[in-house]
Amino acid sequence: MKLKTIWLCTLVTGVFVTKISQAQQGNPSTPPAVSPMPMKPEMTEIWEPEVKLISPATKLGDAPSDAIILFDGKNLDQWVSQKDKTKPAPWKIVNNDHLEVVPGSGDIQTKMQFGDCQLHIEFSAPDAVEGAGQGRGNSGVFFQDRYELQILDSYSNRTYRNGQAASIYKDQAPLVNAMRGPLEWNTYDVIYTAPRFKADGQLDAPARITVLHNGVLVQNNATINGLTLYIGLHNYPSAHGDDVIHLQDHGNKTQFRNIWIRKL
Repeated sequence: MKLKTIWLCTLVTGVFVTKISQAQQGNPSTPPAVSPMPMKPEMTEIWEPEVKLISPATKLGDAPSDAIILFDGKNLDQWVSQKDKTKPAPWKIVNNDHLEVVPGSGDIQTKMQFGDCQLHIEFSAPDAVEGAGQGRGNSGVFFQDRYELQILDSYSNRTYRNGQAASIYKDQAPLVNAMRGPLEWNTYDVIYTAPRFKADGQLDAPARITVLHNGVLVQNNATINGLTLYIGLHNYPSAHGDDVIHLQDHGNKTQFRNIWIRKL
């Protein structure tokens, strides 16, 4: 009986030691020969999913293959009147090339809605230089139908700094004035990040915007402090999602061409 008991104890002990040994192989208690262990190049290589392929434009400023063309001189199929969304946009197409505001006809807006986006738009002041300050070549691009990137003829035309061309109107002044003369075309290339809201409707993160005006950085990931207001401090009165882009009729024959957008 005593021999049998010893044999069983030895067997059980052997199994126990084997299990401990196996466990230590997965969770070693002794340090490796080299610590920290050397990195291999493949440890930081991410292969999947493969980056989506698009075709950039042949000419800088033209639309890449994944862009939505909002206006290319041919028609206004992507736009409607903001006064009456059942009616087509009332602005004038000139020479199958560019779009011109018809003063008094009202703003126009896209049929589609957007949030985060990349926008390219080209604009020119009216051919005849008239007015001064805010009365010269005034228009605007509104993101999500609320937040205005100002369009103005700011070439040798002084006005308040947070209301000149490339300002976030009554909010952020541009870093510099990069405006070309009235008979020349200007470009805005915009990266827009929509505001985020919490489940209860409170603001989680404000909208942000980066703008290149004629290739010059004029808004550098700037914070948009809220709804564009002519009078009063800007704020975020209510939560919202994607919404339209709209262009402003401010009583001037401002011109537009080559408008395209990419959803981000």
